[in-house]
Amino acid sequence: MATVNTPDSKIVLVTGAAGGIGGATTRRFLDGGWRVAAVDLRASTIAPEDRVLPITADLTDVGQCRSAVDRAAEWGGRLDAVVNSAGVWTEGASADTTEAEFDRVLGVNLKGLYFVTSAAIPHLVATSGCVVNLSSDAGLQGNAGAAVYCASKGGVTLLTKALALELAPQGVRVNAVCPGDVESPMLHGQAETFGGDDRQAYLDRLLAGYPQGARARFVQPAEVAEFIWFLCQPAAAPITGAAMSIDFGLSAGIV
Repeated sequence: MATVNTPDSKIVLVTGAAGGIGGATTRRFLDGGWRVAAVDLRASTIAPEDRVLPITADLTDVGQCRSAVDRAAEWGGRLDAVVNSAGVWTEGASADTTEAEFDRVLGVNLKGLYFVTSAAIPHLVATSGCVVNLSSDAGLQGNAGAAVYCASKGGVTLLTKALALELAPQGVRVNAVCPGDVESPMLHGQAETFGGDDRQAYLDRLLAGYPQGARARFVQPAEVAEFIWFLCQPAAAPITGAAMSIDFGLSAGIV
């Protein structure tokens, strides 16, 4: 797809841009001719070019959230969309949860998302822009052994709806995308950390929960990125306040 490189190109800020979904989303918007402010705690893996602004930020720090938005808007001269893709996973017995782990997961998944969005609102009002938040199937239904993660993503889902209602009169749309398990560094890190001696058995157990049976596979980052891209296009104008699954039916009910 041909790209466009002009000062009037639209600007998207993507958090978690060095990750699987965030990296795929960055590439999709670049392919669509947008400029991208790529925010992550780690250096972005996207090749440097004049249409990418790499920003290193710890999103558990409110000041750094606001600074990242300010830098993106100053660099681009505008801000048309925010994609809150940064996220971390945890699991384990709730009786064993530490305060530090709770704060880490809620800090990245919910607090950082909230304050990036908060800082971006004036810029998005000026462009009639939009926000896409990464929730999860775990933001729509409970997952045993993942109470902290569910709390963070359930918060993202309802925050999305509340912000959509608040910002609709100002022309800003807010939606959530709720993927199932995504073939990404986060998923494989999850298997390495929590899968014990057999990471493949851990991944197989995840796939066993899908209604496709032997046909089950993980969602690809590019598939999620395409969904996000659509939500930021004029054709998606009627869609706001939605939490949309992309999970092969995982959250549809019991098989």
